[in-house]
Amino acid sequence: MKGIIEKITRPSRKWTDQLLIAGVLSVVLMVGGMGVADTAFKKLGLQGRLESFFGSDNLAAFFLEYLTFIGIWIIAFLFIAIPKGNRPMLKAWGYNREGNNLKGILVGALLGFATNGFCVLMSVLMGDIKLSFNGFKPIILLIFLAVVFIQSGAEEITDRLYFYQKLRRRYKSPWVAILGNSIVFMVLHMPNPGFTAIAGCQIVLVGIIFSVMVYYYNSLWAAMWFHTLWNYTQNIIFGLPNSGRVSDYSIFKLEAASANSGFFYDTAFGVEGSIGASVVLAVVLVILLLINRGKGEKRDYWEDIAAEAGYESKH
Repeated sequence: MKGIIEKITRPSRKWTDQLLIAGVLSVVLMVGGMGVADTAFKKLGLQGRLESFFGSDNLAAFFLEYLTFIGIWIIAFLFIAIPKGNRPMLKAWGYNREGNNLKGILVGALLGFATNGFCVLMSVLMGDIKLSFNGFKPIILLIFLAVVFIQSGAEEITDRLYFYQKLRRRYKSPWVAILGNSIVFMVLHMPNPGFTAIAGCQIVLVGIIFSVMVYYYNSLWAAMWFHTLWNYTQNIIFGLPNSGRVSDYSIFKLEAASANSGFFYDTAFGVEGSIGASVVLAVVLVILLLINRGKGEKRDYWEDIAAEAGYESKH
């Protein structure tokens, strides 16, 4: 048994890096972070203040739902910064010349907007949905971009930073980290309204894309902004469901009564639940893999630490 463990695991592993334990910890991080933020917001009476600002109970609640993810950022930082063994993850979170830079932000944002925008365009052209102009409010658009980033970034910190790096430290094959965090990412979305098997497969697929960005480019930031613009485009720009939820404010509005499920749209889950969107994301993944064919991991923080500790000479 010991020989098998040594074949599949890395010498610098920690007991909390095991797949199931790390998965549970990542869920605790997310649930705990949102719980702390929700409690704080209630004590501050933030809901009422937002209702006054937006002039809408529903929009205030929707905004607050996104903002609650700020708690995950705070708890995640504590999860990473306090235990000495987790601190190398801060290097994968902060600025680096390899991928966590302006270029990474722009590439991720462009991919998020282009992939989702293409799916929406195809849905309109195929007659599955009809959109009408709803209004353009720059201030609301900007503050929603901020909170969508908080929400999307929190999920990336949980899955593509904390969980990914925990598995990457323990297991020799990077695919354990890539697939493991993507599957848990999908499981966390299962309670969302209108969730389907196709939606689940697509969430796993996009999780793999984000993980590949981290693996080949050391760019958590690119994954964050891909995720952000994907959500923002469909939810705030086009007024379509984001994981089954619809915003009370968007630049365009969906004529829900005339919407039909088609190749690029699912009436229950939106673009994310369609076969067409899955195909588009699969193409993006294939292109990323082909571009990086023959290349290794851009930055392996745990290998560096293992070498410094002399693990390489002991095993």
